[in-house]
Amino acid sequence: MGAGAAFAAHGGNIPPYPNFDLPRTEEMMFLVIQIGVIIFAAKLGGMLAQRVKLPSILGELAAGIVIGPWALGGLGFGTGLFADGLFHGGALRALAADGHAFDATSPALYGIATLASIILLFLSGLETNLKMFLKYSFVGSMVGVGGVVVSFLFGDICAVVFLPKFFPSFAELAQMPFANAMTQAAPLYMGIMSTATSVGITARILSEKKKMDSEEGTTIMAGAVIDDVLGLIVLAIGNGIIATNLAAAQGGGAGGMDWGNIGLVAAKAFGVWLGATLVGVLAARYIARFLKVSFKNPVVISTMAFGLSMVLAGFFEYMGLAMIIGAYVMGLALSRTDLKHTIQESLDPVYTFLVPIFFCVMGMMVDVTQLCSGPVLLFGAIYTILAVAAKVFGCMVPSMFCGFNWLGGLRIGAGMVPRGEVALIIAGIGLSAGFLTQEIFGIGIMMTLITTVVAPPALVGLFTPKAKGVRHPKASASDSRETSFELSSPEVADYILTKLVAEFRTEGFFTSLLSKEENIWEVVMDDMEMSIRRSGNKILVQCTETEEAMLMTAWMEVASQVNDLAKSISKPMRSDAMGKLLRDTQSGGTTRGTVRNVLRYVQGFVMLPGFKAANKEDAIRKIVAAIGKENPNHVKDVKAATEAVLKREASMPTGLDHGIAVPHGRDASVTSIAGAVAILDNEGTAAGCLPDYETIDKSPVQIIVLTLANDQAQTPYLQLMSAISRVLRTDEGYAMLAACKSVEGMRRFFRGAQQS
Repeated sequence: MGAGAAFAAHGGNIPPYPNFDLPRTEEMMFLVIQIGVIIFAAKLGGMLAQRVKLPSILGELAAGIVIGPWALGGLGFGTGLFADGLFHGGALRALAADGHAFDATSPALYGIATLASIILLFLSGLETNLKMFLKYSFVGSMVGVGGVVVSFLFGDICAVVFLPKFFPSFAELAQMPFANAMTQAAPLYMGIMSTATSVGITARILSEKKKMDSEEGTTIMAGAVIDDVLGLIVLAIGNGIIATNLAAAQGGGAGGMDWGNIGLVAAKAFGVWLGATLVGVLAARYIARFLKVSFKNPVVISTMAFGLSMVLAGFFEYMGLAMIIGAYVMGLALSRTDLKHTIQESLDPVYTFLVPIFFCVMGMMVDVTQLCSGPVLLFGAIYTILAVAAKVFGCMVPSMFCGFNWLGGLRIGAGMVPRGEVALIIAGIGLSAGFLTQEIFGIGIMMTLITTVVAPPALVGLFTPKAKGVRHPKASASDSRETSFELSSPEVADYILTKLVAEFRTEGFFTSLLSKEENIWEVVMDDMEMSIRRSGNKILVQCTETEEAMLMTAWMEVASQVNDLAKSISKPMRSDAMGKLLRDTQSGGTTRGTVRNVLRYVQGFVMLPGFKAANKEDAIRKIVAAIGKENPNHVKDVKAATEAVLKREASMPTGLDHGIAVPHGRDASVTSIAGAVAILDNEGTAAGCLPDYETIDKSPVQIIVLTLANDQAQTPYLQLMSAISRVLRTDEGYAMLAACKSVEGMRRFFRGAQQS
């Protein structure tokens, strides 16, 4: 049951999705195609947003607006099922023109989006740093409470004052007593929408500016935790007030508000939340133990944990609260157990699949025709400005009473400005329940987008001055520094980052993923706090001088583990079993068709008969130089390409058997696959030609096939090596090539191999 459907139990006037009288199979066909289109659009939009340094959710929202029923999804084609568009936009527009109210998404599609919102909040609860919440409870609470209260009041009052002026459908607000008008559904939801804070964007800026463990950074992160909790409590209380209003209206009540009953409902909502949270936190260890003992498999354990979050979400909905609050509570309860990271890793594919669908569906609900109207844009601008001002003012003033100066207060306020996923979920609930109109929903989306975009540059500008943000800085405040570890590639850096975080976790540190997109981790224990992130092929750690010693110890431990792993992997690669595997591959692992197709690359290789070299390194340098000389357009930097081959050779020798060696390397300076085949001249050299070139069967190297490729582009290197192996790893083939004394003779050999 969607979040909106739950409000029906409380008497809400929910606009239904139109019934298009489709057979069940055709309805499911539409759903499958719609989800497929949504996935592609959401991923493409998210990727484009990241390209311009924006959060992916903004791209996913924009993609939903573009493909939704009010835009491209409403364009019909043909005269059959798709005459009104993939998302029935034509029929929806006709209903809107007749003044009918309806939901813009089908129940099935909205149900999937609701499921996505549950997993989103469940994992958000798992990522909550409960220890930081308690450690910085005072200043964080002051900042969080100030931001939530002021934002709610600004949003609610803005709706009461301006909605009747811009939208005739809300004219009755102007006729009510001001206090009563503030408790109506639309103003309440506009107030609640403006309370949420998305700290992932702020975490990225703090990390980049090396301010994650500064006084302002720590306060922002702690305040954001409290902000999220308080925002969900406000949502629960708001739902209770709305339910009371609806019940009074259905019972024929009139006149003033029943504040006593509203107080009881609010107390009930807060009590249910607080009680469930306390029970969950206290029982979390036993829940974790039960799951581990009963199910063993990490994926099954994570699935059952998510199932528990859905059960609790349904219970919260039944009690008159929103489902997302129950999901968050279950995540918060399990955040201090050793199952936290197991659940996160196992559910990450589900998150990656479902959550972009949610944001895209939220965008699809936006009626762009309504959004582009003058009243919507003007009211949206007023609401957005007040939302920004409310967070800055509401967080700045309490922080200044807690030791920060005006600059520090501004930094904290700016860091709390971005809204995010919770605001969108609240807006979606309000729209589906009939409490918000399309115009107001679009204004909520507009506010979320703008606050998310304007906050990062503002925060960067505020941190540019070197001035301290506190009135009495501690002596240790300037002790923070950034330690950088440069690795060979982003993939290696990702792997090492994962191992480093796991090592701290094993030592009892609390590790929290602050930003999935930016790969920012926070590591906390007692008074120690470190921020770890990856940027390209570098791992950057912000810590104090005291913490740096512990960091280096952890790094050496990880390096030792990785080194042992590399050694254990390399041992079987040089064994007789590997030689047998290679022989099996050349006899049956590559088809004749593949050999013919791939060997055409060899026709463009440099042929080097009678090749002479003193040792392995000398051979590699000479061969790469020959390739660069003959293919200057393919190898832009001979020195870099040479170093790439030597580096690869140092990690593991590439000598096979039958006297064949296949050195290779990948580098950005290589634009297309290039290579050379060299036949060494034994005359006048020591036995074995290249005595330092190790082969599997200890045979002397006489034929070297060296290839170069781009380090990012896909190339048929493995197929090429397999094809060459198949041609040469027979006595006849090896002898024929080794006997070639000219370039033309070598090319003739490979032409014959390609045609056979």
